[in-house]
Amino acid sequence: MSEKNQPRIALIIGSTGMVGRELVKQLCDDAEYAQILSFVRRPSGFSHSKLKEHVVNFDQPESWKELLKGDVLFSCMGTTLAAAGSKANQYKVDFTYQFETARMAAENKVPVYVLVSSTGANAKSALFYPQIKGQLDEAVQKLSFKSVQILRPGQLYGDRIQKRTAEAIAVKIMFFMNKTGLFRKYKPIHSAEVARAMINVTNKSGINIFTLNELFKLLK
Repeated sequence: MSEKNQPRIALIIGSTGMVGRELVKQLCDDAEYAQILSFVRRPSGFSHSKLKEHVVNFDQPESWKELLKGDVLFSCMGTTLAAAGSKANQYKVDFTYQFETARMAAENKVPVYVLVSSTGANAKSALFYPQIKGQLDEAVQKLSFKSVQILRPGQLYGDRIQKRTAEAIAVKIMFFMNKTGLFRKYKPIHSAEVARAMINVTNKSGINIFTLNELFKLLK
């Protein structure tokens, strides 16, 4: 429960992705949360008595800032370069949209922020994807949240709307390597487990970053 022992209001962006869909389902079943407000570019098709979807324009964040009020902001938005079509579009999704949402939530006095980042996130990386992930990680830590929890999972698996064959093969290879005793810290993690870890860190204080197999410890 919240500090006043009242059911929480959860705010979510990225709720139509693999982790986001699991997160919404788990929050809807969680007695600690009375309402889930999801901010989407298009309707998800999922309905629940606790869930309210707001279809918004992420390119005009100030137009829906007043809706962004609650107890926890969960950010699990992300895309690939192939899906985005260009580095500029990927940057908007993986940095701009998420940072602007976090900024507005902090200004609205939302106390807790939980972000799904990526293993290897590093603002100084020479590679584009880990660089923008690292930039976001650093930027949100400077906002006025009371609590910032950043999760950096390894390989993700679960039910995707759009199948990624290469990703599925990579997960199978990593599971095989794990069985032989290699790369155990890089064990793949299911999207439902990431969602559960996101919920479990909401009562932690300060700024924390959890990487790879540290996420599995959050499930206990």
